[in-house]
Amino acid sequence: QVQLVESGGGLVQAGGSLRLSCAASGGIFSRYFMGWFRQAPGKGRVFVAGISWNSRTYYSDDVQGRFTISRDNAKNTVILQMNSLKPEDTAVYFCAANPRGEIATMTWRTEYDSWGQGTQVTVSS
Repeated sequence: QVQLVESGGGLVQAGGSLRLSCAASGGIFSRYFMGWFRQAPGKGRVFVAGISWNSRTYYSDDVQGRFTISRDNAKNTVILQMNSLKPEDTAVYFCAANPRGEIATMTWRTEYDSWGQGTQVTVSS
């Protein structure tokens, strides 16, 4: 398993941008499908974006066109660039690693066996 550490969260006004980073260590990063999830207060943890080993990207409908996921396998990092942020984007954001990378199940939390500690994103109106 890889170990994951997120950074880059914070407070931003609606319409602003934030860039989240996830640093991986302890495994062969390039073999993993990487995902970002978020958990709003009182709600479950849901899929936001994912990226395959060869940088094919996938997004939930509510962030499509506003968020961009990318990865650098040489630096063992995955980035989530978040633009045009809305108050409803407020949540704790988690980076996660999926060793199987099945596209049909990439939104399932159970497919990910490594998680970061999370980083808080707060968008004010």
